Amino acid sequence: MSEPTKLETIAAANGIAADTNFGAVTPPMYLSSTFVFPGFERSGPHEYTRTSNPTRALLADTLAKLEGGAGAVVVSSGMAAVDLVLSQLSRDDLVIAPHDCYGGTHRLLLSRRDRGHFRVVFIDQNDKAALAAAFEDKPRLVLVETPSNPLMRIVDIRAIVAQAKTAGAKVAVDNTFLSPALQRPLALGADFVIHSTTKYLNGHSDVVGGAVVAADAADVEKLAAWSNIVGTSGAPFDSYLTLRGIRTLFPRMERQQQSAQAIAEFLAGHPRVAACHYPGLPAHPGHAVAKAQQSGFGAMLSFELRGGGEEVGRFVEALRVFRLAESLGGIESLVAHPATMTHAGMSEEARRAAGITSGLIRLSVGLEAEADLIADLKDAFAGMGKQNV
Repeated sequence: MSEPTKLETIAAANGIAADTNFGAVTPPMYLSSTFVFPGFERSGPHEYTRTSNPTRALLADTLAKLEGGAGAVVVSSGMAAVDLVLSQLSRDDLVIAPHDCYGGTHRLLLSRRDRGHFRVVFIDQNDKAALAAAFEDKPRLVLVETPSNPLMRIVDIRAIVAQAKTAGAKVAVDNTFLSPALQRPLALGADFVIHSTTKYLNGHSDVVGGAVVAADAADVEKLAAWSNIVGTSGAPFDSYLTLRGIRTLFPRMERQQQSAQAIAEFLAGHPRVAACHYPGLPAHPGHAVAKAQQSGFGAMLSFELRGGGEEVGRFVEALRVFRLAESLGGIESLVAHPATMTHAGMSEEARRAAGITSGLIRLSVGLEAEADLIADLKDAFAGMGKQNV
């Protein structure tokens, strides 16, 4: 019998009913820190959980199959996943990074740069002239985040890959916002896919984890070796929960993005909203590229209040269904203020260059009824009082 090829089936069934000891339908969880050697100088498939673990291995196998990679390395957080890719660089190597990337990624890149681990340049990756100039410096790695956090900008992965290959650089794409349910960067030519598994892959806001999927088996081996050396391996229990979340990834994403589209259309037409950033809107600058490289537009969006930062506090505190919290991708809907939360670690100058204003609000759309979510936003707008324009 041939292996399943449909991603929905892989997500739901990889590893199911594979237990040879008791016939358990759900894959067992192996919490053991160490494993018995069959004999002197003879090791089994697993020796010590920092190095390898059956539960983590099943999650890695599932992620690799979903992304179409040669293998995956599961680590303790999304930031550990970004850092794992960066660990392959040397002092004189150059990283091309997005100027509007996630605040934690921006902070990590600057911290590693300042310690002399590599060089980094932040640019608008949709600026062809800036990108061409950066490639002239022979970068070793191009880090891509599409859609970007929090402005939902779209980068043409195929175009970046073509330029990177010519320059001899590898491409790593952060696929956290879409997951393999909606975007598969390796199929577009990327070398690495980065995930904060905390988000859509787990989907229930009860795990912190990360993963890197690589197109080449040799890269998988290098990444796994370094993760073992520095001890950033993901925990078995977290791996078990993440795998459980992946079982429902496709139906969750389908429902959540359906609501996100309706919310984006509502916000785009609201008089208090200066701009709504959602690639599913035809007016979005990256709509055509997103449509070409994604199989959906996702459940993340952001928007600008016309009143700027002065009105943000009143708006978010008037919400009742959307909860004010960092993170994203769970079954619950969340609202965040990037300038004071997710991107607070960036300098004001860096935020200004990225376009992250004090009036920008980010939404992670969950599984609540679409009507209740839109009603919550309507009530929050109404609760702000008379519009001052």
